[in-house]
Amino acid sequence: MKRVAVDIGGTFTDCFMVWDEHYIESKALTTHHNLALGFREALQAGCAKLNLEMLDVLSQVDSVRYATTLGTNALIQRKGPKVALLVTAGFESSVPLSRGRGYGEGLDSRSQQDLPGACRPDALVPIPMIAGVRQRMDAVGNILMELDEDDLREKIRDLVDRGAQSFVVSLINSVVNPVHERRVQEVLLEEYPEHLLGAMPIVMAHKVAGRKGEYVRTSSAIIDAFLHDVMYHGLSSLELNLRESSYKKPMLVIHNSGGMAQLNSTDALQTIHSGPVAGVSASEHLAREAELGNVICTDMGGTSFDIGLVVEGGVKHYDFNPVIERWMVSVPMIHLVTLGAGGGSIVRYDRMYGTVQVGPTSAGSDPGPACYDRGGLKPTVTDADLLLGYLSADNYAAGAIKLKTARAKQVLEEEICDVLDCSVQEAALMVKRRVDANMANGISTELRAHGYDPRSFTLLAYGGNGPLHGCGIANQLGIDRILVPPFCSVFSAVGAGNMHQLHIHERSLFMWIFDSNSRKLYNDYPAFNKIVEELEEAGRLDLLRQGMKREDIRHHLELDLRYGNQLAQTTVVAPKMRLERMDDVMAIINQFSVDYGNRFGKGSEAPEAGIRINTIRVQSFVELETVNLSNIIPSGTVKSSPKPTGSRKCYFVGHDKPLETQTYDHASLPVGAEVKGPAVIVSATTTYLVEPGWRVEIGEHGAAWFLRDGAEMPKLGKKSKAAKV
Repeated sequence: MKRVAVDIGGTFTDCFMVWDEHYIESKALTTHHNLALGFREALQAGCAKLNLEMLDVLSQVDSVRYATTLGTNALIQRKGPKVALLVTAGFESSVPLSRGRGYGEGLDSRSQQDLPGACRPDALVPIPMIAGVRQRMDAVGNILMELDEDDLREKIRDLVDRGAQSFVVSLINSVVNPVHERRVQEVLLEEYPEHLLGAMPIVMAHKVAGRKGEYVRTSSAIIDAFLHDVMYHGLSSLELNLRESSYKKPMLVIHNSGGMAQLNSTDALQTIHSGPVAGVSASEHLAREAELGNVICTDMGGTSFDIGLVVEGGVKHYDFNPVIERWMVSVPMIHLVTLGAGGGSIVRYDRMYGTVQVGPTSAGSDPGPACYDRGGLKPTVTDADLLLGYLSADNYAAGAIKLKTARAKQVLEEEICDVLDCSVQEAALMVKRRVDANMANGISTELRAHGYDPRSFTLLAYGGNGPLHGCGIANQLGIDRILVPPFCSVFSAVGAGNMHQLHIHERSLFMWIFDSNSRKLYNDYPAFNKIVEELEEAGRLDLLRQGMKREDIRHHLELDLRYGNQLAQTTVVAPKMRLERMDDVMAIINQFSVDYGNRFGKGSEAPEAGIRINTIRVQSFVELETVNLSNIIPSGTVKSSPKPTGSRKCYFVGHDKPLETQTYDHASLPVGAEVKGPAVIVSATTTYLVEPGWRVEIGEHGAAWFLRDGAEMPKLGKKSKAAKV
């Protein structure tokens, strides 16, 4: 297997290469003005480790996978075309009203507590660019009013005169009958044919989101249209750049649904948060191979701290109405919680609360933390870590970035020390305590919100700063074991390299699988099976269009169920793809009961309220070859006490004075080595901080178990042969 996977984050561009039995990781600073430059730099660094030219590598790899923040950045910067919106007449205010309280979505928790003082986001579609067309469809797809085409043509011309560069069509109930949306598209193409220069992109809402909910479905289509041009040109230029470098295959783009596809089968909306989602997918793969059970995924990079859940049994946690930037949308996205707690998170003193605050704003890669000496004027978490002695000024990022201790000290003094009249080290400890507490609180809240016991989960700490702050987070949570996965600093890129080609199609509906009033089970099996067949065919066509073989295509059926009119909704993996008899219906009900009880407690089930299906969802996928990670996890069977390369004084929370801390070079540590804290282990891509009262056991490719004194190594599943580096 020869493969390249790249994850572009807010600060670093991570690259993971598989070259037969060799696994290579490399990093470069993200070049926001041209993402291809950072991509090439990271790839060239990886090729250098193989002693190969980039042209030779790209001419031989089976695929290049790409996760990007291009769409996220475009939303933040509001870089996009002037979008026009066509809706059913009478519903022109649905988007501006944004569900009444929609202006609070996307704000941090403190701002949401003061909704009257919250500001609405700048509209992607201003009110003058919204037009209502005369037509009407009822909830089951019956036409109540035919489309008035003369009125439609008049509205289209008026919007073009106002400067429309892209059209969104979102008509009421089009998910159950899209005939009018399709006709609007035909009229638009008649007025502005594709072969003429005046043609413009057209996005139909029923194709972007298949579930009911007019506001979120329309918001999804608007964001997709707004990002279409920037994503198309950005990714197309990258693909062209790859072709000029001897790569002749289609580039694969990571989706936030947990799969990937070629550029011609990717919506712009599907690329949002694709990097962190790839990290969750890598965690799922690792948990399955090493039999870790339930896993809480934590990715601490330079810009943010991402939290995800992987639950044993194959049920993925999706956000079905995630908030992207400031808008709620209607797409199935792997569930993530993102906190502004990365290495580049800016530190400030909050005068109202009299405390140190960290994030959510970040210094990113340009200018970066003050210690980068590239123009950063505000202190960051990385500056505090440097002043506490955790980072090596001369050997940060394998010496590629020289850190300036004096600059870190200066900005922290100006922002914190002068206000609180404290030493630089005391201020830095406040920063560490605060950022660790923020991350621990985020993890605790996430687990409790889903009804899970934290003790039943393994904590995975990855990202460039995961091993540096893992012990601090665990101390706040009171947990005893942390697993740093292999290739931890580029773990999301590892996930991109392990993904399968996958598409998700879903249908919103209102179906009682058990009607409590009539005491009857659902028995219209042909109607249910017809919906599943249509969703399967849509996914099959997606994959066939990308050159996949029909016999390799597989499907999974998921159902969103709830008791009566409860708000709590639970996703169930259906045992079979079709309903054929009553036993199949009972199997779904029993599985729902078990999953609901495990989540909310035995005895909380309420079948007396009835059970209904809200969404039928089909995952269509082709399984591809993956990287084997199972034998990379340290097993605890081999123990050695390596000699340190030196020592330095480091400051730790809970200790008044600095402690003499042993330092180690990760490259010289053998597999099975045990290092007791306090200690600092420096690698080319990250830093492992072993705090007092902890020890670390080293595995292959950077994998490590952090264990509190007295804690034992967990028993893992079967091992298999690992790859060479």
